[in-house]
Amino acid sequence: MKLVYVFDAYCGWSHGFSGTLSEVAARHPELPVEVVSGGLFTGSRRVPVRQFGYVQGANAKIAELTGAEFGAAYEQLIADGSFVMDSEAAARGVAALRQVAPDRAAELAAALQAAFYVDGRSLSEAATYRKVAEEAGLDAAVVVAAFEAPDAQTAARADFRRAVQLGVTGFPTLLAVEGDSVTPLAYGQATADEVDARFAAH
Repeated sequence: MKLVYVFDAYCGWSHGFSGTLSEVAARHPELPVEVVSGGLFTGSRRVPVRQFGYVQGANAKIAELTGAEFGAAYEQLIADGSFVMDSEAAARGVAALRQVAPDRAAELAAALQAAFYVDGRSLSEAATYRKVAEEAGLDAAVVVAAFEAPDAQTAARADFRRAVQLGVTGFPTLLAVEGDSVTPLAYGQATADEVDARFAAH
C-alpha cells in the first residue's frame, strides 16, 4: 500500500494541506508517498491572476482554517494581477525534484509551495528550483537540468493523466492505493487525525 498525494503547486488549498501531509507521512513511515501534479492552471486557465478574483479571499480562509502562511513577497508578486500561474511549469519542477530525490517527494512538494506562497518565487523559473534544491541539500545543477529537459514536460503530462485516471477532480486529494483499490483519505482540507480515522476505517 502507498499514499498518493494529488496536488497542484499553484493551489492554495494544497499549500494549506502541507502540514497535514507532513504529519501523516511522519506517522506512517512504512508507507511510501507518491506525489502527482494535478494540472490546475493549464490551457485556457493559464491566464493572469487578476482573472481569478477570488484569490485573496480564498487565501484568507485557507490561512484561517489551516494556519498556512502567505508571505509578503507572495502578496507583492501577485499585487498587480499580471502574474501567470502555469501549472505545467510547476509540474515539470515537481517531476525534476522527484527524479532527483524520489523518497522526499512530499517534503519537496511542500518546499515548492512555500517558495511561491511565502517567498514569492515563480514556479516557472529555473532559479526557484535551484534555491529549493540547495536548501534541501540536493545537487541544484542536476535539478535545474532535469527541470529544463524535455523529459520533464513528458512527466508533467503523465502526472495530469494519472490524476484523471485516479478520478481526482480537485486538489489536494490524498488517497490510499493498494493494487486496484483506491480509498480517498482527504479532499481539500483535513487534519492528520481525520486522515488517520479514515485510514483505520478502510
